[in-house]
Amino acid sequence: MRLCSCAMHLLVRWMRSCMRRSRCHLPRRLQEHLSYTRLIFNSVCHNSLLNCDLVTDSLFEPVFWMVDIITRWFGMVFVFLVIVLTSSVLLVAYFCLLPLALKTYSLGWLVWHLSYGHWNLVMIVFHYYKATTTSPGYPPKMKTDIAFVSVCKKCVRPKPARTHHCGICKTCILKMDHHCPWLNNCVGHFNHRYFFSFCLCMTLGCIYCSISGRNLFIDAYHALDSQTSAPLTFKDRMFHKSVIYMWVLTSTVAVALGALTLWHAVLISRGETSIERHINNKEAKRMAKRGKVYRNPFNYGTLNNWKVFFGVEKRSHWLTRVLLPSGHSPYGDGLTWDIYPIKKDMMPV
Repeated sequence: MRLCSCAMHLLVRWMRSCMRRSRCHLPRRLQEHLSYTRLIFNSVCHNSLLNCDLVTDSLFEPVFWMVDIITRWFGMVFVFLVIVLTSSVLLVAYFCLLPLALKTYSLGWLVWHLSYGHWNLVMIVFHYYKATTTSPGYPPKMKTDIAFVSVCKKCVRPKPARTHHCGICKTCILKMDHHCPWLNNCVGHFNHRYFFSFCLCMTLGCIYCSISGRNLFIDAYHALDSQTSAPLTFKDRMFHKSVIYMWVLTSTVAVALGALTLWHAVLISRGETSIERHINNKEAKRMAKRGKVYRNPFNYGTLNNWKVFFGVEKRSHWLTRVLLPSGHSPYGDGLTWDIYPIKKDMMPV
């Protein structure tokens, strides 16, 4: 440990001398970054509680900082990719598959595909737009009488229950689940339902495209792979390539996004977020060592958790708020969590 401390002291002294020599030649922004790095090393060397974990966390702090910056910068790029890839699938569906369906499908199957496909499309567009543009919710900046459980070390502000700090957004988020780069937004109290509904509808849409286009994909693959048949025209070749592109893309997204959606469905059933999952696991192990059982205070039962999540108050809401686009607000304000009378199952729906 002494050897490690001495080495850190020498490294800091070397960095300090280098910075003094080049301070007048470096841009101001780069000087700020170097000062921040020097502050990290100083905090390591002058801490009386120095250990390997502290050294590792401090050394990796610039890495985490760079990841946050890259994620923040590329947020709009991820949103652009979602829009472009979804639009490309729609172009293939409208200009390649729809004319073929009009010629070959019966009236019943045609009505089914048009109805389900456009319902799925409306749900995807609505929930993605709401998830990206709706604020996840932030704790008040001014002092209030609302009870809080801790103080954020970075914001230096009171943190209500279920609130966590986002290093990318540089602020605390109410009932934070995670920061989603594909939304360029945090998933929190006020847009969690939009995020999950988008993931669910996008998964269903990709599964629909993958299953309904399976035979077309096989025919297109054999047509391009066959060497004995007559040469294909440019139009036919583009049609087959478009079908293959759509099937591969939707099948891949269906598997990847489907696994993510299933994981979030499990979390919702348990009344917890992604962050709370790790916290609850640690707390359960800690309580188990004492011979006690930990119970999540925000778990109202599987069905009631889904009612709270979707905002279902009566039977008709399963249609108007779950199966159809709805912009209703979630229960509560995200600051207090003792307001739900659903613990007594007051809604028999």
